[in-house]
Amino acid sequence: MPPMRPEDPETTRTAGPESVQRDTGAEASDTTAEPATDSTTDPTSDSTTEREVEEKPWWDDPRLPWRGKPRRADIACWVGIVLIGIYSFAMLPLRPVLIGSYPLLLVGLTGSRSGLVTIGALAAVGRADWWWIGLALGCISLVKFDLIYYAAGRLWGRGLLEIVAGRSARARRNAERAERLAQRFGVPAVLLSQLIPVIPNAVIYATVAAAGMRFRTFVLLDLASALVINSLWVYLGSRLGQRAVDVVEVIARYSTWISLALLAFVIASAVIRSRRRQAV
Repeated sequence: MPPMRPEDPETTRTAGPESVQRDTGAEASDTTAEPATDSTTDPTSDSTTEREVEEKPWWDDPRLPWRGKPRRADIACWVGIVLIGIYSFAMLPLRPVLIGSYPLLLVGLTGSRSGLVTIGALAAVGRADWWWIGLALGCISLVKFDLIYYAAGRLWGRGLLEIVAGRSARARRNAERAERLAQRFGVPAVLLSQLIPVIPNAVIYATVAAAGMRFRTFVLLDLASALVINSLWVYLGSRLGQRAVDVVEVIARYSTWISLALLAFVIASAVIRSRRRQAV
């Protein structure tokens, strides 16, 4: 075997730096060429899309009744509807307490039918000569929130119906019935709205408002409807007389426990409804 020829030191010294420089240059060129990737595979595009979704304004939500950026009137009407719900829940546990001791206050705050029956019964036994004051307060209290639903119909059209119908399939059926009733009959629908408990009155009022019913006409019809239905409740109480008074006194005796039970029911209903929404 021939002897191995040793490498020339000069060649090694000369070629070494150039080789290292060429390798370094190749790596640098590869490193420089890496950012020139296809824009379609840029990972920052996903983050940009997520950022755009996060920056979506709060009012741009299909669950809200308006379309586009809300005006001040839209915000005020929406806040009013929310406050109606809060007010109704807050008054629920107070009803048993007020009906026994302060039926007139209960009627003035809520337009309570049971409060009107109580006033009629007290009048029949000679303990409520002021029954006509209760009747007047009940009429005003019964229609006080209807003006907000009328305004909602003017502002949003079917927007309020979509909100009511979105609660459940049954709520949608009832809301659609109310809309058909209001579209077909108009004035009689408003007059009879207080007599049909299953049909949501809010949809009737919003529908007739969207159809162009004048505000004065609506208020007069609504008050007339309230006067008729409240008079019937007062008359029913006067016919029951002492029997209704006895029932009210029993309710007043256990009003604290009844109120606590109603409060527990309100809280449990809110928790269950919240969990159902999170599940969906």
